[in-house]
Amino acid sequence: MSDTPRNRIRKSRGDDYIVQGSILAAAVVITKVIGVVYRIPLTNLLGDEGNGFYGYAYQVYAFALMISSLSLPTAVSKLVSTRVASGQKRNAFRAFLCSLLFAVIVGFIVSLVIFLGAGAISEHMMKAPLSVYALRVLAPGLFIVAVMAVLRGYFQGLGTMMPTAVSQVIEQIFNAVVSIVGAGVLFDIGARVGEERGEELLGPAYGAAGGTLGTVIGALTGLIFLLFVLWMFKSVIKQQLKRDRTRKRESYSHLLKALIMIAVPVIFSTAIYNINQIIDLTVFNHIMDAQGYSEQEYIALQGIYTGKYDPLINVPMSIPYAISSSIVPSLTATVMTRDRRRTHYQIDQTLRLTTIMTIPSCVGFIVLASPLMVLLYNDPGATPANLLMLGAIVIVLYGWSSITNSILHGLNYMSSPAKNAAVALVIHLIAFVLMLTVFKMNVYALVGSNIVFALIMCCLNQRKIRKVCGFRLDIVRMFGKPLLAAVIMGVITYLVHLGLDMLIGGRVIPTVAAILAAIIVYVFLILKMGTLSDDDILALPMGARILRFCRKLNLIPSGR
Repeated sequence: MSDTPRNRIRKSRGDDYIVQGSILAAAVVITKVIGVVYRIPLTNLLGDEGNGFYGYAYQVYAFALMISSLSLPTAVSKLVSTRVASGQKRNAFRAFLCSLLFAVIVGFIVSLVIFLGAGAISEHMMKAPLSVYALRVLAPGLFIVAVMAVLRGYFQGLGTMMPTAVSQVIEQIFNAVVSIVGAGVLFDIGARVGEERGEELLGPAYGAAGGTLGTVIGALTGLIFLLFVLWMFKSVIKQQLKRDRTRKRESYSHLLKALIMIAVPVIFSTAIYNINQIIDLTVFNHIMDAQGYSEQEYIALQGIYTGKYDPLINVPMSIPYAISSSIVPSLTATVMTRDRRRTHYQIDQTLRLTTIMTIPSCVGFIVLASPLMVLLYNDPGATPANLLMLGAIVIVLYGWSSITNSILHGLNYMSSPAKNAAVALVIHLIAFVLMLTVFKMNVYALVGSNIVFALIMCCLNQRKIRKVCGFRLDIVRMFGKPLLAAVIMGVITYLVHLGLDMLIGGRVIPTVAAILAAIIVYVFLILKMGTLSDDDILALPMGARILRFCRKLNLIPSGR
């Protein structure tokens, strides 16, 4: 009995990756929900044109973020967790200090480049000159987030996601408040200036800049919180360093090389994930312009895509992202033990939990696409709802590709996701141009090309995982029960919404009731079908209590 996967896995350091991933996932979902909520008044304030400017600037910001900092939590957590697993607490802290200096220098340079080059980027690359205001406001945030990323990576490498989780919630709360206030104030200022200059779109452009101000202030508050946590635990860190009897002290130059060797492949793969959005927006603008659309028309279409579709689709996609953050340090430690069975167990459990969470979100968006757009944005138009229905499958595909990226990083194949992303990007671009020029898919081509990109990534990553560690994917077991439960859930959700809409009507009650019904039905079916094992439930936060509660209500099949 002592050799069972459950007992063996739960004994080792870092094997609470599901608990840590769940904590981070909960925080990320909260932040995404806050993001969707505050984007409702922000979207209404800015209008489709203002959302277009906001979306353009934010895509450039997101790409610059990939270069400067978003690879750092993964790289730093991997550096730190490897040394902590070997008992090298001092070297782990030196890795943190080295990473912090690297982040300060790179973050400052990238911030300066974006700030000074905002005009050229907006006018020549994005073909949206008035995005310059929002982009310049966002530029200082790149430096702030770079430093914050190292702090988050350090805590994650130590095996705790709590500081990261709390800082994300604090960051998003300040982001929401400042974005709405800033957008409202600057929109009015821009509108007055626009009247004087005869520039109709200056109000939305200034409003977009006010909206991006929340991103910077939010990041600053998150950084202040993490610095406070680090200061609070400085005595604990000092004691750990004193107890460290490791003779080998790694030089900062060696640690910097190790950081770059880990970070560069992650930067490349994650940058491609974002550069495809920037390239898509740029190509979309130029082709739509060549096809005779006015700037106001294609800006409005982009506003629907970036202001209504993206925020919704990113809520469930944040869950696999959170789990992927926790799997890297844990899987890295497991690989060091060379226990093949345990490695396969962790991969299987992570992938199963990912499908269990992403598939119902996909089905739910397909069923409730139009009601959600009406509830959140008071938009009964066909385009936003159709975008959401078409793009719902992206939740599953991007979730899977995000998790498999992190699995490959944990298996020490850092460059494989980058190579796969490069292949996927080329195929995606060809498909995107064909969708726009041959099939005339308009804004739907943005979603269609993302599906192509994510699907190629899933296939290539899964193939590489099988090749390097021998893990074989059981498609029926992995997808069968979650898909069946999600389809049944979808039918019941549709009927609940239809019935309440006919009886009561309105924007809120039918949709909210349908969502609650969907959650209850899906959880019930997943448990009754035995999709989650006892080990899976026990791995969750308060897993023992949840398991006892499920057994008390006879939600778990007997005899297993």
